[in-house]
Amino acid sequence: MTVLDVYNLQREKTAEVELDDRIFGVQVKKHVLHQVIVSQRNKRRAGTSAVKTRSQVRSSGTKLWRQKGTGRARVGTPASPTRRGGGVAFGPVPRDYSTKVSKKVRKAAVRMALTDKVRNNQLVVIDRFDLPDHKTKGFVQVMNNFDFHKVLIVTSDANENLDRSSRNVPWVKVMRCEGLNVYDILKYDYLCLEQPTIEKIQEALVS
Repeated sequence: MTVLDVYNLQREKTAEVELDDRIFGVQVKKHVLHQVIVSQRNKRRAGTSAVKTRSQVRSSGTKLWRQKGTGRARVGTPASPTRRGGGVAFGPVPRDYSTKVSKKVRKAAVRMALTDKVRNNQLVVIDRFDLPDHKTKGFVQVMNNFDFHKVLIVTSDANENLDRSSRNVPWVKVMRCEGLNVYDILKYDYLCLEQPTIEKIQEALVS
């Protein structure tokens, strides 16, 4: 089993933790990660883009000029897609972009993403995120202790001081372990886990 050091907020080693190789030591398959990330991003697409077709454009029903004798092309309606202000031919319509991925594949992809962080030494375990207050300055100092830039912090429970102090830091994201997903794990350079979250993650992903 893989063993990682556990640190406090001052980056002092306080303990060690064993990681289940079934979760943090699996084979990484890039095509599976790609499939799940594409699915996640597709679900976030609004799919609300739309244009008016010639039948939806409000226009006069009067024929613009007579059919013959003018030397100009015959025309039926100002709403024609060939005219300025007319409808759009084959334009976008509201649609659902989401693509389904099975629960088994999603779990496997999360295990692969976690394994990738361990192998690249980008996974850090902290015993508890007990900040004395909700000031951003104190939070940034903790991040500087670990030389973190672009980090995802995963906690086991709600932490008001952590949430409020990190709110205005653009390169940090804080989430509960229940929301852990492939896209956010790979988007951020570092993954910072509270020690209690490891047991919950392993229970959720072992099957």
